[in-house]
Amino acid sequence: MPTVRLSGTIESGDDPAREDRAELLYLLFSSGWDIYNSNGDQQIRLDNIEEKIIESDAFLFTPQPKIEDMFKAVSVFVGYQTLDKNLSKKPTILLNSDGSWDTFLGVLKHLQGAGTISQDYRDFLLEAKSPDHAQKLLEYGCSREQPDADREKVTDNGNTKSYENPPPEKITKNVCVFCSATIKDQSYIDDGWKLGQALAENNLGCVSGAGKSGIMGAVVGGNVAAGGWAAGSNVPHIIEIEGLPDGLSSFWLREDIYTRMEVMIENSDAFAIMPGGAGTVQELLALLMFKAQGHELMVGKKVTIFDRPMESGGGFWTPLIGLLDEICPEHHFDVVDNLDALVAGFLD
Repeated sequence: MPTVRLSGTIESGDDPAREDRAELLYLLFSSGWDIYNSNGDQQIRLDNIEEKIIESDAFLFTPQPKIEDMFKAVSVFVGYQTLDKNLSKKPTILLNSDGSWDTFLGVLKHLQGAGTISQDYRDFLLEAKSPDHAQKLLEYGCSREQPDADREKVTDNGNTKSYENPPPEKITKNVCVFCSATIKDQSYIDDGWKLGQALAENNLGCVSGAGKSGIMGAVVGGNVAAGGWAAGSNVPHIIEIEGLPDGLSSFWLREDIYTRMEVMIENSDAFAIMPGGAGTVQELLALLMFKAQGHELMVGKKVTIFDRPMESGGGFWTPLIGLLDEICPEHHFDVVDNLDALVAGFLD
């Protein structure tokens, strides 16, 4: 029998999501699905999430999502974007019967308009308005061809291996930069170069996702050109579509995007959130999820969002910050709107 992984947690007898979940369980069992996490009590960690993806045939997210649910939903979308073979022909359904996923979907719509998400997220995250609709979308999703993510290989990952050159003594802390590897707007790319350069000039190490293109490639390029120490992590199937930047001092090869995030967090003392796409949202949610949990990897580590002003008004991350106001009552992050303030915050 096919297996669907159910997300969401029922916290009490009067939880408003209980009725929808009960109806879902009935519909899924009666139509031949086995169900993982039917009680909503299974914990997902960075070191086991890929395993959970491999053992599932479909993913269904229930209403009233918490930060963990949004992290998992955007993670699956990032997997679709980056051609993760373990997600082939595995549909994802968001049950949005009460509109509680609207703000999350609004963030993806905003990023699509800003040019950091090139795919139509609605082709990959199928929105259901009722439990019955969710069950029908599952059947539809399993029967169709995988939507085209419009990504192509640009290189062979070849003999890529991990290597290590520790930071020199002058480096006071490592700043991890999460950002877009696909944006083409030159002004954003110039910002990435300036940030990488400023980190080097202020004796701050630079950790990144080790992509060659977009803001990510520019951050590494600016840092290396200024004589900085740059490190990063990437996975084989993403290296094939993004390439690796030149000049990395240390590189940690990992097998999936979750353990890639984990090693970046482990080797960083602070985090800069530059303009990005779904992957950057995923990474930021992971940081804030760990902060809320009191996870040892994030104790005492500063997270700063660069809410770059946009010509159309507002800031690049304003919709996401609005979402975080809903799901993170204890913010655990700072917001700045210029690069000088971003770098200065890491010198404290």
